[in-house]
Amino acid sequence: MAACFTLSLVFLASSSLAFDMGQTTRCVAIPTKMTVCKGVGYSEMRLPNFLGHSNLEGEVVPRSEDWRSLLQTGCHAQAQAFFCSLIAPVCLDTFIQPCRSLCVAVRDSCAPVLACQGRPWPEALDCDQFPAEDDMCLSPHSAFNPFAKDLPKPACQNCPSVDRAPTLRTVLNAFCHFDFAVTAQLHRVRLPKGEPEMEIHGRVEFIRQGPLLPYDTRHLLQQWLLINLRCANALVRPGRSQLYVLTGSVLPDGTLALIRVFPWHKKDANVAVAIRKWKHRRC
Repeated sequence: MAACFTLSLVFLASSSLAFDMGQTTRCVAIPTKMTVCKGVGYSEMRLPNFLGHSNLEGEVVPRSEDWRSLLQTGCHAQAQAFFCSLIAPVCLDTFIQPCRSLCVAVRDSCAPVLACQGRPWPEALDCDQFPAEDDMCLSPHSAFNPFAKDLPKPACQNCPSVDRAPTLRTVLNAFCHFDFAVTAQLHRVRLPKGEPEMEIHGRVEFIRQGPLLPYDTRHLLQQWLLINLRCANALVRPGRSQLYVLTGSVLPDGTLALIRVFPWHKKDANVAVAIRKWKHRRC
């Protein structure tokens, strides 16, 4: 998961969709290496696509990777459908663009993630250019999930405080005052093209579970790292791993906030002692 993702705007150079509805098109299989559109619901796409790409290997596949990290943040449930409808439009007898309402829904959820990176929503994806829902287009739909509203969500935030030499009392106070505390191994590799990649290695272990759910927490923290890249990049140097104790709270709006984090080194006795004491003591 690219931790320093850049939405390349090479393919978004114009202020409107680079596509002429009157031009000749052809249908091709969506390449297996085009992972951002894996499981999108259809197997063939139309070329040229709505972004003006006609070369599958030279343009479509490489440019699709520019969206991968944004989609991995989970910024909107239908972000994949929206972006793939443009870069890999379904091959039917008629052209199916995303509806304006779908664009607005995805933009309103995903633009704040881009803003967290200091990037605006691309002008070329101005939602006003897409058709209204009374035309034939890809409209938003809501998949009912009775548990989704109860799951904490990652969001852009100010970077948490990093205490590299905490006292025993400091660590215990964090366990006591915040909703949750977990340990996680953060690993950062450098990709061949130079962009660092941040991952969580192994299991996330609970010290204080609070409102977090065991099956969701690793994924939740991974998304937090992708959204808050500036903070994530400051935690671990490229090519290194670091075990952290992460503490924080779930805010009233349901978003997760990391508040204090402690690197846990082998020689750091205070963190280890604090964890042992916490198991036998509560606030």
